[in-house]
Amino acid sequence: MSRNKLSMLLALSALALSVACGGGNKESAPAAAGGNSASAPAAAPAAAGPGSTVSGTATFAGTSTDTPIAMNADPVCAGLHKEPVTTGKVVVANGKLANVFVYVKSGLPAGATYPAPTTKAEINQQGCLYHPHVQGMMVNQGLVIKNSDPTLHNIHALPKTNAEFNIGQPFKGMATLKKFDKPEMPVRFKCDVHKWMGAYVGVLSHPFFSVTNDQGTFEIKNLPPGTYTIEAWQEKYGPQTQTVTISGAESKTVDFSFKG
Repeated sequence: MSRNKLSMLLALSALALSVACGGGNKESAPAAAGGNSASAPAAAPAAAGPGSTVSGTATFAGTSTDTPIAMNADPVCAGLHKEPVTTGKVVVANGKLANVFVYVKSGLPAGATYPAPTTKAEINQQGCLYHPHVQGMMVNQGLVIKNSDPTLHNIHALPKTNAEFNIGQPFKGMATLKKFDKPEMPVRFKCDVHKWMGAYVGVLSHPFFSVTNDQGTFEIKNLPPGTYTIEAWQEKYGPQTQTVTISGAESKTVDFSFKG
């Protein structure tokens, strides 16, 4: 073998050995050193997940003034009830207050975003009343409005931030789908045909809300650590607020007391 051929073979062997041992892999060095390559994952938006729970009870001191509804103006409505019913404005049992909307008013991480659920909220016109009377939903979540009565209803939404709508539903079984694209607390609903019918929906940009049940209790789950303003809103007696600080996965109790 000539000296020139031997020199060339030696050079090629040295180059192969250098590549096999990682020499010359300079393009990957910046990512390994600083993690600033284009493929590095971006910070994810905050979302509801395992966290703390805030729960409590809404109590009521006084006597409910919510009187039975006179439905005689619509014989169909009157015939749907064997016993008198009330509007649901003040529902009290053993000193506990139902239909209080409780939610995180402030304190969530700045810039946090929460996707709207795919499940739809619902307002059902049944027995010439709105069911539920108070509820919460998220921005851009679907709201199904149903007529389960064999009589004419119209549902008239009276928001101040979102777009107003007024929908007639003359037949049983009709349903309409609506959404709200802005947070608003609360949106009032009424029926122009039956003046006693009313409902409220809190429209929020996050999922941290609850409504007190017949025992006056509520529960807000999966809150991340932080200091929050919790508001409890009642349609006749207005809002109350309290501040609570939570850290880690713990449970805190916040109670509210309303007076008639």
